[in-house]
Amino acid sequence: MVRGPKRELISRSYNLILRLVLRARFSDAQCGFKAIRADRAQQLLPLVRDRGWFFDTELLVLAQRAGMRIHEVPVDWVDDPDSRVDIVETAVTDLRGVLRLAHDFRAGRPPRPGQQRRFAGQVARFLAVGIASTVAYAVLYLALRTAMPAQAANALALLATAVGNTAANRRFTFAIHGRRHNVRHQLQGLGVFGLALGLTSGSLALLHAVDPDPSHAVELIVLTCANVLATILRFVLLRSWVFRASRAAPERAE
Repeated sequence: MVRGPKRELISRSYNLILRLVLRARFSDAQCGFKAIRADRAQQLLPLVRDRGWFFDTELLVLAQRAGMRIHEVPVDWVDDPDSRVDIVETAVTDLRGVLRLAHDFRAGRPPRPGQQRRFAGQVARFLAVGIASTVAYAVLYLALRTAMPAQAANALALLATAVGNTAANRRFTFAIHGRRHNVRHQLQGLGVFGLALGLTSGSLALLHAVDPDPSHAVELIVLTCANVLATILRFVLLRSWVFRASRAAPERAE
């Protein structure tokens, strides 16, 4: 690659800005030799807003954000000293594009390609795990309730199912494999369990305040309703806190 010192300085400065502001992991956004698979182009092009020189940079950043593989291949080319491109105007326009993208990302725009589909899949798998956990909880609670008070039976049943619930959601809902961060996830899952315990124990205490001697069936109905609310809270916290930084690697594609 042969180019003048001014273009070299501008290019290196621009790519440094992309790494600092947009966390770009590719080394050169401006090289004109680019290729993209048709199916990936169909996913990304509707999200690209720029119609000028910033177009390919935006495309690359969105591809990286979507988890697509960006493969860089060295090429030989010689800069044309007779280029009619206004470097200063192009640089200013590109910087405006960088700031716009940074603002959009902070506001959650544009959505990542496939994001809604992945979210729907997570909800479906979480519900399946939740149903299995609720059934296990109910069976365990009724078994423990014959030998101990309601609050103790609730706490033990919830603790036992919470550990299994965290492990199952880690593996199936959020597709996180391996042992890395497993202990941390379980500890954070126990924090979520504490909130769920507070919710269910509070509903049980309220029931006993209204009816000092309710049947086991009524207790179970109240606890099941409280567990529905706890399940919603658990999904939000698992997705936004426990597994946020360690979600499965996104789809890898060129």
